[in-house]
Amino acid sequence: MGKGPGPILKSGRKPEVDLLYKDYQTDYKFTITTYSPTGVAITSTGLKKGELFLADVNTQLKKKNITTDVKVDTDSNLFTTITFDEPTPGLKAILSFKVPDQRSGKVEIQYLHDYAAVSSSIGLTPNPIVNFSGVIGTNVASLGAELSFDTKTGNFTKCNAGLSYSNAELIASLNLNDKGDSLKASYYHIVNPAHAVGAEVSHSFSTNENTITVGSQHALDPLTTVKARVNNFGRVSALVQHEWRPKSLFTLSGEVDSKAIEKSAKFGLALALKP
Repeated sequence: MGKGPGPILKSGRKPEVDLLYKDYQTDYKFTITTYSPTGVAITSTGLKKGELFLADVNTQLKKKNITTDVKVDTDSNLFTTITFDEPTPGLKAILSFKVPDQRSGKVEIQYLHDYAAVSSSIGLTPNPIVNFSGVIGTNVASLGAELSFDTKTGNFTKCNAGLSYSNAELIASLNLNDKGDSLKASYYHIVNPAHAVGAEVSHSFSTNENTITVGSQHALDPLTTVKARVNNFGRVSALVQHEWRPKSLFTLSGEVDSKAIEKSAKFGLALALKP
């Protein structure tokens, strides 16, 4: 368990989110990462979605406490992110922008304390969107909120709140999202060192619709993991992931709609190579 309050909002990394959603896909994806002698990391990604092929190249340079990421995609977009990590203890500053989108510039400040985490960002435009999120608590129990305010319209575009509880074996969280329109509860439990289970239940007050997703993850051996999930709409997904060399992963996944079994199952393949 890490130091400081645990992540409870959508921007946080959650093990239950990884178990239920990470690496499930019905497309074909290839990723290769190389490192130059000067420490520059270059990651090339290709993704085939039906008849459409998408690709991008990301270059990352780390120098002392400054990390610069530059990504170019097949739509001729240039994404740049510059991160200043701990100019003072616990503080992080991030500058990001996209070319040719002149309204994409954003500055973000993050501060992490033993019992609190605060993040605030503002767009570099005449009428920017201002974002704020804060979490207080410990690595056992946390409470937080997330707000976005559009200075042009004078309206809040995002208003979320949540709480979480975790220990060495389980994580449970409850989030109120979409300005109070949706309620989401999630649960992650480590049954034993090789097996974990998770579930997520969400309810939309405006549509009165419920979505329930349950999943399981099992390590066949130290290098091979299988995962499966099913939701209340009858969609069943499964994957097998093998680390055939350190940091290099081969993932085969599939999905079938049990309520429309006459339709063909969907399959996905992902290969990630790192030296």
